[in-house]
Amino acid sequence: MPTLFTRIIQGEIPCHRVAESDLFLAFLDINPLRAGHTLVVPKVEQDYIFNLPPEYLQGMLPFAQRVARAIELVVTCKRIGLAVIGLEVPHAHLHLVPISQEGDLNFTNPRAKLTDQEFKELATKIARAYQAL
Repeated sequence: MPTLFTRIIQGEIPCHRVAESDLFLAFLDINPLRAGHTLVVPKVEQDYIFNLPPEYLQGMLPFAQRVARAIELVVTCKRIGLAVIGLEVPHAHLHLVPISQEGDLNFTNPRAKLTDQEFKELATKIARAYQAL
C-alpha cells in the first residue's frame, strides 16, 4: 500500500507544493511547528533515509538547500533548522523549519495554526522565491 507521501507525490492527496524536481518534492507541513515548515520527500518510496539509493542521498541536501533559501526569503527567522526523524510517516523525509532559537525545533511544541488561505499564500511565496534562485 502506498505511503501518505507517495499518494501526495502522485497527486491523489492535495498538498501545498513549494518545489519539485525529477527526484524530490517539497511541500508545506500541514501540522507545522512554525509557518513555513516544509517537508522534502524523495519520489521513491523508502521508509528509512539511509536505505535510499545513492543518487537520492546525493541530491536530497542540495535540493533542500535551495528550498531552505527560498523559505528564508519569505519567513522571518534566523535559520532553517533541519530534522530527520522518520518515525511519523514510513517514507524518508526531511523537515525544514524556520527557527530563531534552539527550542523552535522541538517537536513537542504546540503547532502553528494557519488557515487554508495562509497555507496557499505561503506556498505561493516560497515557490516564487525558489524559482527566482
